[in-house]
Amino acid sequence: MSAETSLIKARGARIELAQVRKEYADSVAVDDVSLVIEPGEFMTLLGPSGSGKTTTLNIIAGFTAATSGTLTIGGVQMQDLPPHRRDIGMVFQHYALFPHMTVAQNVAFPLKQRKVPKARRTELVEAALETVRLGGYGHRRPRELSGGQQQRVALARAVVYEPSVLLMDEPLGALDKKLRESLQLEIKRVHREVGSTFVFVTHDQEEALVLSDRIAVFNDGGIQQVGTASELYEKPRSLFVAEFLGESSTVRGRVEPDGDDSCLRVGDRCVRAPGRPAEGTDAAVVVRPEHLRVQPAGAPVAPGANALPARVSQEIYLGSGRKLELVLPDGTVLLAREQADRLSDVRHGDEVTVVWDVERGVLLGDTPNPTHAPTPADRTPVGVAGESGR
Repeated sequence: MSAETSLIKARGARIELAQVRKEYADSVAVDDVSLVIEPGEFMTLLGPSGSGKTTTLNIIAGFTAATSGTLTIGGVQMQDLPPHRRDIGMVFQHYALFPHMTVAQNVAFPLKQRKVPKARRTELVEAALETVRLGGYGHRRPRELSGGQQQRVALARAVVYEPSVLLMDEPLGALDKKLRESLQLEIKRVHREVGSTFVFVTHDQEEALVLSDRIAVFNDGGIQQVGTASELYEKPRSLFVAEFLGESSTVRGRVEPDGDDSCLRVGDRCVRAPGRPAEGTDAAVVVRPEHLRVQPAGAPVAPGANALPARVSQEIYLGSGRKLELVLPDGTVLLAREQADRLSDVRHGDEVTVVWDVERGVLLGDTPNPTHAPTPADRTPVGVAGESGR
């Protein structure tokens, strides 16, 4: 069996966290988190700074001890096992390469620590470097490589001993936009090839959408929702998830009965959405910007569609289209995204009607004072580095 075949044969372990909690003297960093990550899955822990995602990762790694709860990896209880006995690889944001060693020596380091014979080390190092597309770079020093190449070396070092689990803590945070996007695809390819269970921490929503089999959205130490990218984007279960994961337009009001759907009273209008929450309660309808249609005020509206009056307060050119900022009479701001080949005939300052199909909205319980409303910093665009949160 060749070294490359041996590297690819690795298969991931099942990770299970049950009611895991981490308390500090004056705060709770992780609040009763329960999560199952299947063997070979790519799971992303997504959330703003301080949401608990990195502490959860460190508990899995063994760098942080949980206050309570249980953690099993491959069916084995981990509470009393130190990090080096957990069969886990780790990739950090800032590479953590040894500057005095060559690339090959850096990648071989975990094998040497495990007392793997020299001939076998050489074989595995070559295979790992080929996997990250750095074949022939083994003789170089880290300072002779670009940031992206150094991160590839860190990835090769993490997979070289065929761990069942690979943990990645904001590994692309220090790279520019173009390089981040390139390495996202490389990480996805490496995951397919090595077969380990990947757990990836990021605050970048687009990064999570690109990479993940499933995403766990964290806020205030707990998990708000777990699902595929499409499930979280199209069917969020809370306003936090809807507003944190991608752009959204939100209208708030009171729930009234209205046939098979619920009517959200917004001013003198009735906004409909699937579902039936308790009548008389505060709620919100969330619509993604690409589902909104903007037409001149007074133009006919398709029967059954939702429609609200608004004014165009801003036009933003996107190259592939444009984004319109729309202000409702009560001051609520909505965003509509239009493709270049389907631009509406409206301009800045125009009075318009915002229209969308009932089934495109998601009706959610309102939280007027969320404990962590997403801020512009939390919604940092892809390619802009941010700090890892606790």
